[in-house]
Order: sequence, then structure tokens, then C-alpha cells
Amino acid sequence: MAEKREMTTQKKSGFSISDLILVAVLLAAGAVLKLTVGTVVNFFGMKPNFIIAMYCLALLLIRPSRIGTAVVQAAAIGIISGAICQLLPGTPWLNFISELLGAVAMSLLIRIPMKIGKLNFSTAVSAFIATIISGSAFVACLFLFTGAVTKSLVAYIPIVFFTALINAVIVQLLYLPLKAVLKK
Repeated sequence: MAEKREMTTQKKSGFSISDLILVAVLLAAGAVLKLTVGTVVNFFGMKPNFIIAMYCLALLLIRPSRIGTAVVQAAAIGIISGAICQLLPGTPWLNFISELLGAVAMSLLIRIPMKIGKLNFSTAVSAFIATIISGSAFVACLFLFTGAVTKSLVAYIPIVFFTALINAVIVQLLYLPLKAVLKK
């Protein structure tokens, strides 16, 4: 009599190859857009932060099912985003903290139902709040680590708010078409 064959399966955890490629392409696009369009599109100091918008999009599209996996993956994406920011003009090192917090916040926010009737506000609201968290963390680090003048805090509040608003619009506009194209 032949031996019975057994097949074992392992539960997949972590990024798939397609998820890694998606994150890499979106973050690269965010860096290029921040360098080019971000310097041109500037409304009184407020401009889109395409890197934040792109990691928000990436997290929306890969959407890990387990919360522990989601937080770890978001932390990795946030740290990579912070590293990319080091290559762009700006204040060195602060983005590691701000992008880490923003990405982790985004991964948690997209799990909260924000549906009213047929309208789902999760995409825009999550991107808005994640940008607020990232921007606020950046400003807090700016004051803590660089000795920025406290009086200038008033100038940063509208910049963070309007950047969050712009990012929310960008993420909302791009999410559904990308989701359809990627069949996610």
C-alpha cells in the first residue's frame, strides 16, 4: 500500500512581492513628485507632501488583514519613507519619527468604519488624520530637537492642516482608480 501524502501549508505573513513592488513604486513616485511638483505647487507655504500621500495609498491598497502585521508593515513603510525624506531637501532625521507615526496611524485608522449610508469617508479622513499626526510629530520634533522658536508654532498649524487637506484629496482621487487597476 502506498504512503499517504500530506501537504502542509504555511500561513503567509509579511509583504508579498507585489506589495513590495507597489510600495516601492508609490514611494518613488512620491519622492519625484515632492521634488518636482511639490516645489511648484505651493500655496502660502502649504504644499502637498506626496510621500505621505503615497504611503497612505500603499497602506490602503495592501491592507494587511491582521492588526499586528499591519502595524509592523506600516512601521517599515514609515521608516523607509523617513529614509527617502533624508535624500530630499529638509530638516534631517526628523522624518524618521514623523513618517513612522503617520504610517502606523494610517494602518490603524483604515480599520475604523467611517461609512454614512453609501458614502465611505475612510480613505480621505484616514489620510487627513495620518498627515496631521505626521505633521504634528514633525513640528514637535522640530521644537524639541532643533530649538525652533516657540512663537513660530502659530505658523506651522495652518501649514500642517492645509497639507493634510491637500493630501486627503490626492489620496481620495487616486485610491479608487488604483484599486480598480490593481484589482485589490
